[in-house]
Amino acid sequence: MANLISGLILTLSLLEVALSDDGLPIASHTMFPKGFMFGASTAAYQVEGGWNADGKGVSIWDDLLHKYPEYVVYNMNGDVSDDSYHFYKDDVRVLKEIGFQTYRFSIAWPRVLPDGTTSNINQAGIDYYMNLIDELIANGIEPVVALYHWDLPVTLQKFGGWLNPKVVDLFVDYADLMFKTYGDKVKWWITINEPESVAGGYGGGDAAPALNLFGTGDYLSGHNLLRAHGKTYRLYQKKYSHFGGKISMAFCGATCYPASDSPEDIAAVDRCFQFSFGWFAHPVIKGDYPPVMREYVDENSMAEGRDVSRLPYFTEEEIQEINGTVDWFGLNYYTSQMVKAGLTDMDPSLNRDSRIIKSFNSSWPTSGTNWLRVVPQGLRLIATKVKEAYGDIPIMVTENGYPDHGEHDDLRIGYFETHLAELRRAIYEDGCNIFGICIWSIIDNFEWRNGYTVKFGVVNVDFNSPNRTRTLKNSGYWFQHYIAMHKLVE
Repeated sequence: MANLISGLILTLSLLEVALSDDGLPIASHTMFPKGFMFGASTAAYQVEGGWNADGKGVSIWDDLLHKYPEYVVYNMNGDVSDDSYHFYKDDVRVLKEIGFQTYRFSIAWPRVLPDGTTSNINQAGIDYYMNLIDELIANGIEPVVALYHWDLPVTLQKFGGWLNPKVVDLFVDYADLMFKTYGDKVKWWITINEPESVAGGYGGGDAAPALNLFGTGDYLSGHNLLRAHGKTYRLYQKKYSHFGGKISMAFCGATCYPASDSPEDIAAVDRCFQFSFGWFAHPVIKGDYPPVMREYVDENSMAEGRDVSRLPYFTEEEIQEINGTVDWFGLNYYTSQMVKAGLTDMDPSLNRDSRIIKSFNSSWPTSGTNWLRVVPQGLRLIATKVKEAYGDIPIMVTENGYPDHGEHDDLRIGYFETHLAELRRAIYEDGCNIFGICIWSIIDNFEWRNGYTVKFGVVNVDFNSPNRTRTLKNSGYWFQHYIAMHKLVE
């Protein structure tokens, strides 16, 4: 307790010295709105391991990395990872020790439905998530559950995966079972995590199934993702609304600044938003694709001599079914980019369709990955852009974090402190309705093509130990103090 109090006093004094001249009310340095939730995130393939344990089916990531181990640095994979399948209680223990109030995790579709269909239910998988949810609730932690975080059952990929409209109804069947099984305990649902990234696995090669169908596969898979989300939302409202749950997607995209003050570059900033966040948020909040996206892809498709647009059209019935199908806005934010008007990338491709060229400002601090520069003000920018585009929708930051190689935890602390300060600015100065944040991540885990070389956790995991021992980093203790300080002020 003495260490905690001294840490709080130190943190308070640092905040007072570092932040007292920024124009914010003093209280806002330490106080978030009443009911604001601090939490952390993970994803099934990245932490669970147990890739074939107790009847689990094969996912597209299992399949890809077993067939092509060189796809990930040092031939790493998620076969064991943090082994949260066996050590989930350790995850809950560190969440509680730090003081996190929510835990955002995902259900592995092939763990509960090995072949992707409800004709083959794996009870061991059902029990695993029930045990995890019960453990969280017993420790006062609210579960936030994502139904899909990229691990499609490989049996469904064999007939096209998200390119095939048949997957839409299979996803709805899967969601129906999850709502029925866990709906009385789970009040926060995410249908699809980062649909833009999912579509990128079809329109590019940086994620499973890595089909490289540039400018076609991404749009078609994205179309089916949106239809699956809309149908799932309507299903919940029809059959499970008595549970009182709230549904969203976890949206991602590019947070962009203009490379110059020219009208062309300023217009490019809006296209940057519409071709990323807007691609999925516009249909589910306003109905149909963003007008500029429709215009540019249609125009390019015609110039290519195609009979139909590469961006599919919704029927009027589908537009109505998809429109208005989020109760809150899941916002994933890590970094920002500079953009200018121009053509880049192969023809056809989504990047070329958008007619923007992206880069980084050289003054932005680097991190442990080449895709992430530290731009805390971008979090405020994207939150205000969401409010401007979609009204006063409740927002939860569903991912936000800093990568290193295990050596710069002090920079991680700085990342979170500055981003939380910008979050407060968005709340207090811009009036954004932000009600929580789930940082990425509670534990170091499998970071896709970077394997275990890149670490995002505020808790270290000993991957050489059979027990995958979890140990709080300084950033974990920092969050412990930060959350406790918030509670004291409240």
